[in-house]
Amino acid sequence: MMDEGIEKNILDFFAEAGMLKRVKRSGWWMTGACREESVAEHSFRCAVIGYTLARMEGADPLRVLLMSLFNDIHEARTGDGHKVAHRYLDFRSAEKKAFREQIGPLPSVIAEELNSVREEHDAQSTRESVIARDADILECLVQAKEFLDEGSLKAEKFFEMAPGHLVTRSARSLWEKVSSWDSSAWWEKLGKFER
Repeated sequence: MMDEGIEKNILDFFAEAGMLKRVKRSGWWMTGACREESVAEHSFRCAVIGYTLARMEGADPLRVLLMSLFNDIHEARTGDGHKVAHRYLDFRSAEKKAFREQIGPLPSVIAEELNSVREEHDAQSTRESVIARDADILECLVQAKEFLDEGSLKAEKFFEMAPGHLVTRSARSLWEKVSSWDSSAWWEKLGKFER
């Protein structure tokens, strides 16, 4: 049986992860997006995309999934800083400090694994870390297309900057289809009206 203090630390970590459902992604404020997106929404789909890209690229899907899922966990403490704010504030140091403090009270096997994937992601030196970064960028591109389809015309400006940062063949190939893709078409074929 695990020590009660450790169990409390784990539960606190769960509660902190849940805060990401309330932390809003700030970058979309700049585009005047139709609605807000939480960090949890972004992280979930980023993990789905990361897993898929890893399979498409023949990489370790679990490693990519972990990197994608935990990449923004620090934002429960720091909030989400958009790129303009990054120009003035040292978010990287704050993110690393918050993450170290978040995982510190966890059982060592968990803390060590999360620290390992975080360092790997930050270094961008492995195939899996590059795929996880591509998943993050591709998720933002898909979200931008959804906002564009919902009427946020400035979201299209994101298309001019982000695609040049995609590295993997699979992510670039999927991106090529995003601009002409109808983000709501997936449900239309399933929800036909009948007489």
